[in-house]
Amino acid sequence: MAAPREAAPDRAPDGPQTVGEALARARAQLAAAGVADAEREAAWLLAHVLGCRAGALVARRSEPLAPEASDEYAALVARRAAREPLQYILGTEEFMGLTFRVTPAVLIPRLDTAALVEQAVARLTGGAAEARGVLRVADIGTGSGAIAVAVAHLLPHAQVVAVDLSPEALAVAAENARLNGVADRVRFRQGDLLAPLAEEGGRFAAILSNPPYIREDEIAGLMPEVRDWEPRLALVAGDDGLAFYRRLAREAPAFLEPGGFLGVEVGIGQAPAVAALFREAGLKDVAVCRDTAGVDRAVFGSVAP
Repeated sequence: MAAPREAAPDRAPDGPQTVGEALARARAQLAAAGVADAEREAAWLLAHVLGCRAGALVARRSEPLAPEASDEYAALVARRAAREPLQYILGTEEFMGLTFRVTPAVLIPRLDTAALVEQAVARLTGGAAEARGVLRVADIGTGSGAIAVAVAHLLPHAQVVAVDLSPEALAVAAENARLNGVADRVRFRQGDLLAPLAEEGGRFAAILSNPPYIREDEIAGLMPEVRDWEPRLALVAGDDGLAFYRRLAREAPAFLEPGGFLGVEVGIGQAPAVAALFREAGLKDVAVCRDTAGVDRAVFGSVAP
C-alpha cells in the first residue's frame, strides 16, 4: 500500500514565513480578537498586501513572504484585531456596483441603503420631472456620497446637491464623485441638514437622507467596529433616535416641487414612528419599503402635486 502523500510544507526551509504560515497566524489572531470571518478577512488583507485576488493565495501557500510584505501584513492584521473596520483598512467599499473610498470620516456604505436608492430611482424614472429633462435631487447627510453618487450614476439627467455638516466627509464624497464619473453632476455643500438648500434656489424632485438614527442608550451595545470607529456624528440621534426625522419631515416640504417626495432610510423597528411623523407633517402617500432581508428600511412621503 502506497504511503500517503504529504502536503507541501508552508514554511520555506531556513527562510522567511510562507504565505500559508502568515495566513494561519493571522487567522488565529483575528479569531482570538472576535472577528467573525477570520479566515476570509485574513486572506483579503494578505491579497491587498500582495496585490492579487484572495483566491490566488491557495496556489501560493508555499511561497516565501518577503520581509517587507510580512511586516505590512502584520500591521494590517493588528489593526483589524483591534476591530478597526476592514473597509477603513483597505480604504474602499462596494455599493450598488460602484467602488467608494472610505475613511473614518464617513460611515461605511451598506447594502441596507440600496433599498432607499432603488425605490427613489424607480419613483423618479418616468415622472414629470424626468419628462421635463430636469431632475433635481438632494442628499442630506451625504457622508461618503454613496446615495448622491449612486443616484447620479443611475439617472443620467439628475443634478444632485449633496449636503453634510462635516468638511472631511464632503472631501471624501467629492473624491467618490470623481472616481465614479459623476463629479460634473453632483455639487457638495457644507451645512446643517436642509439649510444649504436655501442657497441653491428652486425646488427638488426628491430629497433623500440616511440620517443618524441610533438612540443614545444603544451605542454601548453596538459592534466595536461601529461603536469605536465610525463617526458618532453620523450615528446618534438623541434619546429616541427620531430627532433628525422630525426635522426632515418638518423642513423638507418647503424645498420640494409639486409632487416631489422625501425618502429616508430607517433603523429596524423605526418605520411606523417615522411614517407617523411624515403624516403629521402633511406629507401624502406615505409608504414603507423593505430591503432585501425583508426589513422595513425606507419611508417615503410626497407633497401634493
